Amino acid sequence: MSRATVVVNPVKLDDPEKFKTAVGSAMTEHGWSEPAWRETTPEQTGEEQARAAVQDGADLVLACGGDGTVTAAAAGLAGSGVPLAVIPLGTGNLLARNLGLPIDLGEALTIALTGTNRSLDVGVANDSLFLTMAGLGLDAKMLAGASEPVKKRFGWAAYVVSALKHLQDRPMRVSLRTDGGRPLRRLASGVIVGNVGALQGGMPLLPEAAPDDGMLDVVVLTAQGFVGWLRVAMHVLLRRPGATEHVMRRTFHELRVNISRAHLWELDGEVMGRTRQLVITVRPGTLLVRVPQPEA
Repeated sequence: MSRATVVVNPVKLDDPEKFKTAVGSAMTEHGWSEPAWRETTPEQTGEEQARAAVQDGADLVLACGGDGTVTAAAAGLAGSGVPLAVIPLGTGNLLARNLGLPIDLGEALTIALTGTNRSLDVGVANDSLFLTMAGLGLDAKMLAGASEPVKKRFGWAAYVVSALKHLQDRPMRVSLRTDGGRPLRRLASGVIVGNVGALQGGMPLLPEAAPDDGMLDVVVLTAQGFVGWLRVAMHVLLRRPGATEHVMRRTFHELRVNISRAHLWELDGEVMGRTRQLVITVRPGTLLVRVPQPEA
């Protein structure tokens, strides 16, 4: 009988006992044995728990939490051959939404226990793994300004309110080099690298991005003030091709970004601190993720 390990962020649970009962019932219903439970902590956010699950011979690891918990668990599973199942309990849940995974707990558990495995690429930014997006500038400021209590109360609208506070910020000077080519110098309000393409609400920030194409995509956004950001939003929402002074996209295997001064940066919704350089690469097909069975 197959056995899973549940890696759960307790901060994301409103009713831990109810959650544990739901998981246990789903395991029984689908013929799995009683799972092992490993809670995350502020010091150990999921990677160590996932590595321990691999060493214990788990057939599946369920990452239960926000994008940060999912990414941490993925870091412990990448290259192991043990699949990751996403039980989305966060605010953004970007990986789940981009893969078409259900947000509902019962449906997510069914996919986890009856689905098939899909090989996904992972990105590495300054030696840290990510699954969805890495960002520098506006998105990192937005995340830093949205506290956990506010996110719990207002959901992803908390990010919108936080972002509005930074629409007047001056762009930073960046130099980008993709795959060893010539450096490109631009003013940038945000530099966002994606393994997937859509933001909350389905906004197609990187419409060509796919998590299993062996590549990563980058977009450079340049704007200041409401009118400037409105132009950026229209470019993105209307899926306009080509580059403008406000939006530029590239596809790459390796990206080096140098910044004129230190700025906040983030990985999969977690603020990583400040940096003056990002080095980002892709590891194709490194992670197995549980997705729905293909329809007949």
